[in-house]
Amino acid sequence: MTTPAVPAVNTVAWFEVASDDPEGVQRFYGDLFGWRFQTDENSAAMGMDYRLISYDGDDEVSGGVFGIRGDMPGHAIFTVLVRDVAETCRTVETLGGKVLSQVVGNESGPDFAYLHDPSGNLFGIFAPAGS
Repeated sequence: MTTPAVPAVNTVAWFEVASDDPEGVQRFYGDLFGWRFQTDENSAAMGMDYRLISYDGDDEVSGGVFGIRGDMPGHAIFTVLVRDVAETCRTVETLGGKVLSQVVGNESGPDFAYLHDPSGNLFGIFAPAGS
């Protein structure tokens, strides 16, 4: 058995589709591309609806569906692996971007943030838990 490759820092390493209708999103992408879904137990323990996505023929988890319950706009975004979320957020603001939300010191998962680039495009960053 081979060990899954760890994505390189500063590369797109995850994607997320957020919707008020996570069941419908799951059905759509499952039927369209054969994606498979499983509940993220850590998120569920915190009261979040987050479903992990893996591809047909590949057990590696590559993204997630986030049931947002009207708490934020629906979105489909890419997420970049970074060394330090807080430091990257400071740099984003220096470069004219905006930090929308930031979770650092998350006990149940990785540090992450949702950001806007200077043009207003939504993207995410994360650092692996324990990094």
